[in-house]
Amino acid sequence: MERTDLHRNFGFLVHDVARLMRVAFDRRGKELGLTRSQWWVLTALYAKEGMAQSELAAFMELEKATLGRLLDRLEDKGWVERRPDPVDRRIKRVVLTDTVQGLMRELRGIAADIRSDAMKGLSREEHEAFIDTLLKIKANLYAFDELAGPAAQAEAADD
Repeated sequence: MERTDLHRNFGFLVHDVARLMRVAFDRRGKELGLTRSQWWVLTALYAKEGMAQSELAAFMELEKATLGRLLDRLEDKGWVERRPDPVDRRIKRVVLTDTVQGLMRELRGIAADIRSDAMKGLSREEHEAFIDTLLKIKANLYAFDELAGPAAQAEAADD
C-alpha cells in the first residue's frame, strides 16, 4: 500500500484548515468570554434565527439535550430567548436578544478577519474559484449521501 502525502491529501487539508481556523477564532474570541460551542450556537442562530429548538439541534448536528444545556447557559447570560411558537405551543423558537447584538458584531468581525487572513495572497478570481470549488464538492457529497435528505441536498444546491 502506497502512503499518501498528507500535505497534498484533500481530506487532511480540509480538516486541518478548518481546525486552524477554529483555533485562530478561539484565540481571538477568548476575551469575549464564550466557549467555541456557545459561539457556534450564536452563529447558527444568526444565520437561521427563530428556528425551533429541535430544528436548530438538527441543523447543528447536536443531540437535543446537548443543545438544551448550551441554550440554558446562553439564556442565563441573556443572549438568547426561547419563545413559544405562535401556532404550536409545544414548540420553542430560539432567537438572539438585543443584548447579544454587540457581541455578534464583534464575532462577525473576528470571523471576517480570520477569513481575510486565511485568503491572503489569493487574487479575487482565485478566491471566487476556490469558493465555487468548495460548493461543488459540498453538492457532490450531498448527492452521494443516502442519509442526507432532500432538504439537505436542496440546501447544498442553493449554496
